[in-house]
Amino acid sequence: MTETKRSGRHRQQITIVSETFPPEINGVANTLRYLCMGLVDREHQVTVVRPRQTHDATGFYPNTGGQLFSHELVVRGLPIPGYNEFRFGITRPSTLVTLWQNNRPDCVYVATQGPLGVAAVAAAKRLNIPVLSGFHTNFHSYSRYYGLGIFERLLSTYGRWFHNLTQRTLVPTRQTMAAAQAIGITNTELWSRGVDCERFTPKKRSQSLRQRWGLTENDLAILYVGRLAPEKNLPLAVVCFERIRKLYPNARFVLVGDGPMRAHLEERHPDFIFCGMQRDEDLAQHYASGDLFLFPSKTDTFGNVVLEAMASGLGVIAFNDAAASEHIYHNENGMKAPLHNDDNFVHHALKLADQPSLLRRVRAKARLDALDLNWNQQIEQFERLLLNPNAQATYHANHKQSFPIL
Repeated sequence: MTETKRSGRHRQQITIVSETFPPEINGVANTLRYLCMGLVDREHQVTVVRPRQTHDATGFYPNTGGQLFSHELVVRGLPIPGYNEFRFGITRPSTLVTLWQNNRPDCVYVATQGPLGVAAVAAAKRLNIPVLSGFHTNFHSYSRYYGLGIFERLLSTYGRWFHNLTQRTLVPTRQTMAAAQAIGITNTELWSRGVDCERFTPKKRSQSLRQRWGLTENDLAILYVGRLAPEKNLPLAVVCFERIRKLYPNARFVLVGDGPMRAHLEERHPDFIFCGMQRDEDLAQHYASGDLFLFPSKTDTFGNVVLEAMASGLGVIAFNDAAASEHIYHNENGMKAPLHNDDNFVHHALKLADQPSLLRRVRAKARLDALDLNWNQQIEQFERLLLNPNAQATYHANHKQSFPIL
């Protein structure tokens, strides 16, 4: 099944299972895009299992993925409450067992913990295929932002059960590792993220775009990129911008993204600039045309947008959590506040806005540091974690139980 490559690596059959996948726009889909591209570039055969998206038909499709995958299995899906643009995947473990008996993966990576992920873990364990999971999203902590806080403990219990069924759980930061271990998830391994510094670069700054935003060369564009949703702590970003605008009346708040809070924000703040979803070169241009980047979230496991903002040469203000905890060095390449100190977050934003020389230095250092955060290193690390034969031997010895096949 495997072929020896000229580099000495072995070509593997790798299956990626996820409830979300490009062209959807979110952190998980973005990570999987670069992961799959990297694995294909290393000549692995990648099969993707995902729910149907708009205009998709369910079924197994070989040789359709181009740079992203070799084959794909598209299954039925149901909307996720609060995230209607995304779907739970629905399939029977027996469907995956049949598929994998005919085209056996060397290993399976389950990126999401919904019903599709459960079916994939059950099928992989039935066939004794090594299976790893990814801790990409803090769903248990999201519940409190949707009036479902009473379910947080239940979701934590479910997450512990799900991830402990797999050989390893890959987490993006040390803080996320500690959080996962705190709810009882064992055998975690660090697997971080990279950033495409050729796509995200200050060179793509657009004066014409800034003019459409109503800005001159020296005016401040305060940027937010991400989902417009309760768990992203957007009220703090609004407060922060309003404080900046008292000092600099010509500053503009530019929000890139969409979500359930957009209509409310547009009604309350008609002077804000809502750009909606942006992709590829348009997204890169929006980043590069900003000045300060606000990342007020306290729930992200990583936050790819932090690295994208750094690569674009922005002054990042974030909490000491997720990606910022690993990659932002306070007063050097960005600003970060203690996780529970909102006043400190606002203070740091005001400091950057009010000290142009500090902002210039921080922006230059952010770009310089981002150049070291390439995806190649992360893909190689993923290969080592997923394809380590010693880890697989331990897995086979210690995981004899199996799921019933439905």
